[in-house]
Amino acid sequence: RPALEGIPHVTHWLVVALAGLGVGILTGFLGVGGGFLIVPALVILVGLEMPIAVGTSLPIIAMNSASGLLGHLAQSPLNWLVTVQFVAFGALGLALGVVLIKRVSATQLRVYFAWLVIALAVYMLARSVPQVIPLITA
Repeated sequence: RPALEGIPHVTHWLVVALAGLGVGILTGFLGVGGGFLIVPALVILVGLEMPIAVGTSLPIIAMNSASGLLGHLAQSPLNWLVTVQFVAFGALGLALGVVLIKRVSATQLRVYFAWLVIALAVYMLARSVPQVIPLITA
């Protein structure tokens, strides 16, 4: 089946659906997701190139975030001051990232992203282990 003009062919729709379902479950259950899970799913499972996966992940994240926000608002209030500040500074960082991405190859981006994921995993593990040890020894 030929690819749409300008859009590379990707894996079968069922793989895309299962990847989306898996990321959605992890996001809903563990509160993780966003680019942390969506970008690797789009690259590894769906077959997108890294720069395309990054761009594709943004509307996915936006839609997931909007539905998550609506669900969360029914359960507890938000700290709107922190929200507005984070969004404002995040927008500045986004603008910087868009400029920087033009200087980084897809291969370098994959490597940097992998190191970021590893660093986050090590950090989360270091924070979680002291909380789990008392449960194991009890």
